Amino acid sequence: MYSRVYCQLPLIANTIQYRALVFEEEDFQPMVYGYRLIPDVSEPRTMGMLKEVEEELHRRTRSKPSDSCLSDEHEDVVALYSRIKFMRLLYQALVCLGRREQPGLGDCHRLLGSCSELLVTMQKTVNRGLQPEMESDHPTILGFDPLVNQRLLPPTFPRYTKIKSRIEALEYFDELLNRLKVVCKITSHTSFHSALDFFIDFSRHGPCILSRSILQLMYLPQCNRVFGTFNFVDVLRDAAKNFIFPPALMPKSTLLNNAQAKEYVETFLNHCVRPFGNLMQLCGHNRARQRDKLAHLLEDFATLQDEAERVDAYLHNLSLKSDSPRPHLACFGTWILYHTLRIMIMYLLSGFELELYSMHEYHYIFWYLYEFLYGWLVSALSRADSFLMEQEAIAESHRGRGAKKNKTKKKKTRPYGREIAMYQALQNLCGGFYKAMVGFRLDGKIKLPHTEFDNEQVRYEHRFAPFASLMTPPPMQYAEFRDMTSLLRYEQPPSSTNLYLAGCQHFHKARSMLETINTPDQEVSDLLKVAKTNFVVLKLLAGGHKKDSTNPPDFDFTGHHHFPIIRLL
Repeated sequence: MYSRVYCQLPLIANTIQYRALVFEEEDFQPMVYGYRLIPDVSEPRTMGMLKEVEEELHRRTRSKPSDSCLSDEHEDVVALYSRIKFMRLLYQALVCLGRREQPGLGDCHRLLGSCSELLVTMQKTVNRGLQPEMESDHPTILGFDPLVNQRLLPPTFPRYTKIKSRIEALEYFDELLNRLKVVCKITSHTSFHSALDFFIDFSRHGPCILSRSILQLMYLPQCNRVFGTFNFVDVLRDAAKNFIFPPALMPKSTLLNNAQAKEYVETFLNHCVRPFGNLMQLCGHNRARQRDKLAHLLEDFATLQDEAERVDAYLHNLSLKSDSPRPHLACFGTWILYHTLRIMIMYLLSGFELELYSMHEYHYIFWYLYEFLYGWLVSALSRADSFLMEQEAIAESHRGRGAKKNKTKKKKTRPYGREIAMYQALQNLCGGFYKAMVGFRLDGKIKLPHTEFDNEQVRYEHRFAPFASLMTPPPMQYAEFRDMTSLLRYEQPPSSTNLYLAGCQHFHKARSMLETINTPDQEVSDLLKVAKTNFVVLKLLAGGHKKDSTNPPDFDFTGHHHFPIIRLL
């Protein structure tokens, strides 16, 4: 009976992973060639059998031992009871989280909280019972034989597997429970943009495939609960409306009465379903796979950009012919451009996280982010911000007709003020890194590849190849990069000292903008530390500190995955 019950946890985990389909590793392929994990045992039967054992052990824990021998036996029973109950509650929580219908989040939180309490007892009694002896990374006492499925291996060479010790296994369960508690918070994000930000932030912490899969499955019922019926077109329609308030999507709009205009908008939103759905899904893959998928996703968004421009032009011309003309310039185009720029930035920054860039490549990566991507992103958000405030002013003027004007006027807050300040700070951070890297190259502190085996143009074009399919923003060719960054453009070529001072100014601006954010989080705190530390480092370099040293600087990414702290050796 116990073996049948123990098979249910890997079975439910495998089922969740298969339904979410956010993996491509051979380790998680669903094809097991007939190797069955007792699928004929139902969920109620599994929990019933566990409950029977749990109640029997619970009765035995009530008896108080009289001597030391019975005391040890009593502790063993308590340890076993905590583990059986933990297994039942974890299995019940996974079943609840993995359902397609909206799960009972109250029950899930209660079950996960009880599992965390039981883990404390399990960690205290981790040394009870027979202790395994590790032989070549495989303990002698196992619930499963590690070689039982050797004949079922996929056709590729399998990755090396090391079985965790008891202490490491309990630490993993503790981390898993914390991740599942975070996953449950997705139901509080009712808009598409906030849900997308949640997916991206959750993916940054390197979650396991089980928690990533559960997050994918939980978001679909959330859309169903919020919008009445699961229709991704409705989700995207609300997302575009909340982002920039296109007149074609506003209530009582004259464009909605035009059948052809309505058809254009619906067709465009239907074409948005696949790219945006893929964007949500790729957040469930591991970081390396995400980078590959981001490159292919840009091709889909390039097509959306072209269609959005045509729809905006048609709606704008149609609006000018109406009785109450309201401009409809680049509303859908700005929305698509915003997401396109974010994908481009995610693609470039993932290279730092995956350690794909060499140190001598940093200067043109940070230059591209500083000169173009963050600048375009701030411009797109500023346009949406201004358009939202204009629409709000128009709505207030319509509501205020025939009514007395209030003497006290509320101060209008910019809808994207915080986000714009954040991206401007990141833009200045990239500018500081770019100036610092050029200064290091002038001082000979960056080791360059041998000229016989190096071609900077090939490396540059390879790094930015996925951007070639986009029309907006236009891809920067290598010749343009060389022209814009050439020191010969200046009458007096700047020295490394001037470049360090310019980098100091960028880091100071980044720090000032980050300090203006009213609700700082951990991300802002980490970036503040990077800006402050690098400001001091470049200030020392500008003053001549270690001027004659040829030791390369050290870039410490432990504080932040994408923006390092510069350390002098």
